[in-house]
Amino acid sequence: MEYKDQQLTEEKVFKDPVHRYIHVRDRVIWDLIAAPEFQRLRRVKQLGTTNLTFHGAEHSRFNHSLGVYEIVRRIMMNFQDRVNWDNEDRLLCLCAALLHDLGHGPFSHSFEKVFKLDHEKFTQRIILEETTVNDILNKVSPNFAQKVADVIAKTYPDKLVVSLISSQIDADRMDYLQRDAYFTGVSYGHFDMERILRVMRPMDDQVVIKSTGMHAVEDYIMSRYQMYWQVYFHPVTRSAEVILSKIFQRAKYLYEDDSYTFKLKPTHFISFFSGGVDLQDYLKIDEMIVYYYFQLWQEENDEILADLCERFINRRLFKYVEYNPDPQINAGMELYQLFNDAGINPDYYLVVDSSSDLPYDFYRPGEEEERLPIHLLMPDGGLKELSRHSDIVESISGKKRTDHKLYFPKDRIQEIEDETLKQRIIDILYG
Repeated sequence: MEYKDQQLTEEKVFKDPVHRYIHVRDRVIWDLIAAPEFQRLRRVKQLGTTNLTFHGAEHSRFNHSLGVYEIVRRIMMNFQDRVNWDNEDRLLCLCAALLHDLGHGPFSHSFEKVFKLDHEKFTQRIILEETTVNDILNKVSPNFAQKVADVIAKTYPDKLVVSLISSQIDADRMDYLQRDAYFTGVSYGHFDMERILRVMRPMDDQVVIKSTGMHAVEDYIMSRYQMYWQVYFHPVTRSAEVILSKIFQRAKYLYEDDSYTFKLKPTHFISFFSGGVDLQDYLKIDEMIVYYYFQLWQEENDEILADLCERFINRRLFKYVEYNPDPQINAGMELYQLFNDAGINPDYYLVVDSSSDLPYDFYRPGEEEERLPIHLLMPDGGLKELSRHSDIVESISGKKRTDHKLYFPKDRIQEIEDETLKQRIIDILYG
């Protein structure tokens, strides 16, 4: 029997708090889960610094990746006897679902921003270059690894397959909304996924939803909207991300300063500091490694790096105020100078952080990050774009919401000895 068709002698299951059980019968999937590159995801948290706000948010990219696989597996079961679906794509979809987050680094977005990395490109590299994952995929067929990479990169010719992994209603979002809600303890991310899966139908280039399932989809979209603003963009979590980014930024600066010597050479970060990250260096770094260095850097001779690491490790985060960059730009410039005058380096201790989200959008051809809308399958067989049929979705369609915060160390301001200088800073921040 060909490797791609091999089944385990008995089904393996993972007990899961969101989906109850995750089922594995395919030998390929079982082997991929055991691959070192996939096991590494156990050491990368799904929500980065969110556990400093919601203490239960300790789940990993490993948990989430299994969950996305399980949702796609259930979709495949529903699709197998329907028109417009080629069951030959089943294994391709399952592998893409399982591996879609393979390239995430520690504290994903902060890490990527400082070192100018792209986790999606590293996902493709892990799939296509010399790795255990690549060896497994090549055993399926010589071009199978490339197909999986193309699905994840959204360049695969069959857009129906791509839409299962990446669209405005895909397995990725359906898992992380429920999983993140469960582990953070909030109620916003819950929706009737079973109902959505039952009313999904394969069409030529995307998955559509039977019109009778519209209300379940409305609930899903509103769940996503609430999760972004109540959990993902929580200002305390963003404070931790600001400090995290500044730690990486400061460490990189010190490494590039020939006059500074680290007490312990930051071996795991050297290729990231120099900008020449090879795949093996990337795979060696995870959140355990990062925490190890942060613990050591608390004792560094550089006061800024030591202070930032101590703040992050012990959750002494920056405070924040609302900030509007346009009308308050002069105040921001004055604060920058006042921080300098007070001996508080504003490059590390005065930070504007912005978050924005577009909860749902209709089709805007030619725009960057073009989004395919969700279509309803009407009783007459026609398709209707969701926001044209749902007043709830129409009310938030195409509406991008942005929020700006100004972060600073309140304790350092309180320590300023010049009372006039201190009061002026306080007046600008809270006036």
